[in-house]
Amino acid sequence: MTAVDRLDAPRLRAVVETYRDALAAHREPINRLNVYPVPDGDTGTNMSLTLVSVCDDLAAVDGDDLSAVCSAISKGSLMGARGNSGVILSQILRGMSGAVAEAGGCDGPTLATALRAASDAAYGAVMRPVEGTILTVVRASAEAAESAVSGGTTELVGVVDAARDAAAVALEKTPEQLPVLAEAGVVDAGGTGFVLLLDALAHVVDGRELPAPRVGEGAIRSDARLVQHTADDEHGDVSDLRYEVMYFLEAPDESIPAFKDVWAGIGDSIVVVGGDGIWNCHIHTDDIGAAIEAAVDAGRPRQIRVTDLMEQMVEERWVREAAGSDLVEVPPHVTEPVCTAVVAVAAGDGIKRIFYSLGVQGIVAGGQSMNPSTADLLAAVEAVPAEQVVILPNNKNIIPVAEQVDAHSDKVVRVVGTRGIAEGFAALMGYDPEAPADENAKEMAPLSANVVAGEVTRAVRDSHSEAGPVAEGDYLGIARDGIRVVAGSAADAACGLLDALVSDEHEIVTVIEGEGASPADTRQITEWLGEHRPHVSPEVHHGGQPLYPYLFGIE
Repeated sequence: MTAVDRLDAPRLRAVVETYRDALAAHREPINRLNVYPVPDGDTGTNMSLTLVSVCDDLAAVDGDDLSAVCSAISKGSLMGARGNSGVILSQILRGMSGAVAEAGGCDGPTLATALRAASDAAYGAVMRPVEGTILTVVRASAEAAESAVSGGTTELVGVVDAARDAAAVALEKTPEQLPVLAEAGVVDAGGTGFVLLLDALAHVVDGRELPAPRVGEGAIRSDARLVQHTADDEHGDVSDLRYEVMYFLEAPDESIPAFKDVWAGIGDSIVVVGGDGIWNCHIHTDDIGAAIEAAVDAGRPRQIRVTDLMEQMVEERWVREAAGSDLVEVPPHVTEPVCTAVVAVAAGDGIKRIFYSLGVQGIVAGGQSMNPSTADLLAAVEAVPAEQVVILPNNKNIIPVAEQVDAHSDKVVRVVGTRGIAEGFAALMGYDPEAPADENAKEMAPLSANVVAGEVTRAVRDSHSEAGPVAEGDYLGIARDGIRVVAGSAADAACGLLDALVSDEHEIVTVIEGEGASPADTRQITEWLGEHRPHVSPEVHHGGQPLYPYLFGIE
């Protein structure tokens, strides 16, 4: 084919759609590039989902209107950004689309200008940039494009080639800049995803073949997390802050510098991007409250998402595998019209089966660390056969996300604020598919609140608790009010927790086995109940949930 000299609106749209498809094809290989045992999301997945959002916005505009196409790219990337890598990618796309819109199209010199705008926007989004990440790769491509134009290259394909070659070289050198990459023997995942954008450009401009995914290369690796340096972080170590906090902030532009100053004192991996009163904010911190209070001081936060980074890696694997799983047969009632349907968030094939058996029509994969988005929940709400819907979040971090759904749906949507799986099961005892959503919520809420919930998990770091010192690897028995038991085995933690929670008033203890449970441990638990709480009837179910060998519901 003859090389294209200039990108107009349809060709720009083709680049974005090609990039979306390329990221989807390369998602898992990029996800396998992980430089730290506590990733803040899978880079390939986050970048891919960001492009899906962009293309959704593109589908709603006139494909021949360059201004509308560029605006859709800018808006879709900001509002659809997922995780740190998605936010940075959104700034790259916003910078490029802004330059193209201003120029009225994209030739060789404009591409150089666009890549420089992309690099500047990406660096500007990160408070303490570190080289060896996607930032380095984008900057190298911009510098090469500018040098090509200065040297007399004006053809679009020539500038694309210069930018792509330089980006590839910079990507290969990222391990020289980040010791964690060198130690793992991999290149940066975010930079890898960006190079695919230049591959998509070359495909549209000159018909080049897109690279095939190289499955199986190296160990599972993720984004370099835009590793932040602090005053006492002279050797480039990745921070070990526990939580990722993300939200959209509606605030005056002039309030953002002070907001950033507050965030700079409580965390790292800080990204604040946007403008014109709406900002996409991301931070790693140990102080969730302060991270959110800063937003309240500046304006109005919404769609707040809090992720426990220590737990996320295990659950991400489960959700990733479960998304395409056919382990659970969908029962017939899922497609039968009712007055009010129920959508539940769940992790584990056994837990799915139980929810379906209790009448749930829609299930969204997710849980403690893989919190689904408002869009995920909205899609499930729209899919169920009812004009009224009750959502069971089954996790405290998902409750505020679920509460956003009603405003975006023509259906009546109510949320019963279940904070765990056991509460979700109990709530369904009051569910009537032929009653209105408000009536269902009124009946279901007190039933969930009356359940005494408990869980057993393993400590991921040394710490302290009211139950005593905690060492990494200890088993923890956790109730609503915190850690009650620290023990050397799952069974001992479970029995100690049940000893603290089960009283003479209780009649049933539901035991939900997850990954890490064993027949011997379960037998020890039920035998302990038989000896010490003989009036209680244990009911054991296989849940298959990650991270928590045992969940308990006490009624």
